[in-house]
Amino acid sequence: MENRVRLTIENGVAHLRLNRPDKMNALDPAMFDAIIAAGAQLDTRKDLRAVVLSGEGRAFCAGLDLDRLLATANGDPLLPSIDLTRRTHGIANYAQHLVWLWRELPVPVIAAVHGVAFGGGFQLALGADLRYLAPGTRLGVIEAKWGLVPDMCGTQLMRHLARDDVVRELTYSGRVFSAEEALAYGFATRLTEDPVSTALATAQEIASRSPDAVRAAKRLLNLSATSNAATGLAAETAEQAALLGAPNHIEAVRSNLENRAPRWSQA
Repeated sequence: MENRVRLTIENGVAHLRLNRPDKMNALDPAMFDAIIAAGAQLDTRKDLRAVVLSGEGRAFCAGLDLDRLLATANGDPLLPSIDLTRRTHGIANYAQHLVWLWRELPVPVIAAVHGVAFGGGFQLALGADLRYLAPGTRLGVIEAKWGLVPDMCGTQLMRHLARDDVVRELTYSGRVFSAEEALAYGFATRLTEDPVSTALATAQEIASRSPDAVRAAKRLLNLSATSNAATGLAAETAEQAALLGAPNHIEAVRSNLENRAPRWSQA
């Protein structure tokens, strides 16, 4: 895993760095395996509070490795030994799981994006809860350039962030767009000169809150994307009932009243 990603965890905040800088962190089979393995590792951590995703070198992620794209022209699969027609990870296939796992991770995930985020790299950023972009970052749904469609959750995630006609124009044309356009469209949470530092600061702020409340909030917000109002309102009530009077709720109240740092129990 270390030859494709670097994972550090400190004070409940995980920082996963894509670590293939000579290839602008392009997604080859080893990168797929490493990111998915890191996600599986994080999913088991009860002490996890937030995650930051970033890329080493000049870019966040340039998308699918060019060698894999060229191989498909010869009739080879995108990912050797992987049958993408199979739902191997719940509702997702293996490639989609690279993105969807961050949506399913029980804690907030922040993508710190710089350089470029093209194709699969753009879709990886979409899997995060928040996206902090450096000015000058270039992004693109570039699959049309290669005669393909976005197939790593992009069609399902873009539609909740940007207008339908914007999503269609970018998907049909493959046009590269700027960080400033991404902010206007709704794909970026904010622009910042140092997205990694800003993301880590936000992650630490999230980590200072009740882990029970943060995880419950992510469950509710995920549900809101797919449920009707009645289901969502009932879920709000159920989550709140479970939080009220629990140890971390009591600790949140007491630490505020006593003007001290909270001491959370494990989620």
